[in-house]
Amino acid sequence: MNTESDYFPIRQWAEGDRPREKLLLKGKQSLSDAELIAILMGSGSRNESAVDLAKRILKSAKDNLIELTKMDVRDLQKFKGVGEAKAISIIAALELGKRRRGAEALEKKKITSSKDVFEYFSGIFGDSNYEAFYILLLNRGNKIIREVQISEGGFSGTVADPKKIFKIALENNATSIILCHNHPSGNIQPSDADIKLTHKLKSAGEMLDLQVLDHIILGEEKYYSFADEGTL
Repeated sequence: MNTESDYFPIRQWAEGDRPREKLLLKGKQSLSDAELIAILMGSGSRNESAVDLAKRILKSAKDNLIELTKMDVRDLQKFKGVGEAKAISIIAALELGKRRRGAEALEKKKITSSKDVFEYFSGIFGDSNYEAFYILLLNRGNKIIREVQISEGGFSGTVADPKKIFKIALENNATSIILCHNHPSGNIQPSDADIKLTHKLKSAGEMLDLQVLDHIILGEEKYYSFADEGTL
């Protein structure tokens, strides 16, 4: 942290270096993560600029925005200079970023790749600490009918009932489905249980003339696709 002797408030910085002015002059892409967070907070503390405070917050999150999304209001308020209002502003902005990704995927409506599925479900799962299992129902043109949550488990797993899955799919006149669940640990490699369930559902779907196109496992900003890996 800066000391009183070397601390310079943002208002004393060169105009091109101040986050707000920099955004206006050079565009939003020119700002660092810390500068964007500084704009959200509006001000720092008595002895620390908003940018330096933002850098300190990011450092505690390993300079990783995904790690930052895991902080709640109380976590952020532990930093001197961050009150409830500033903490709420940061959390709200990060949540909007996650929802934007889901909105972009929904706008496409048609699924053409595993990445489309990843983008669609990223906004739904967010940074949840619990494992959940969803199915994505598609029509003949691979357009999304709807997504349905099948189950939600604890920290270590969830259960997917094949009868429930195909009942929902048939009721919604789906011609194909995509399975999706998350691994809160971040490890996207499928477990033996994941593999067995996938093969079981694929075989059952073939008997019902309802194709299981893929099974996506979401981690932190990454995913595993059974179809892409040739393990479906």
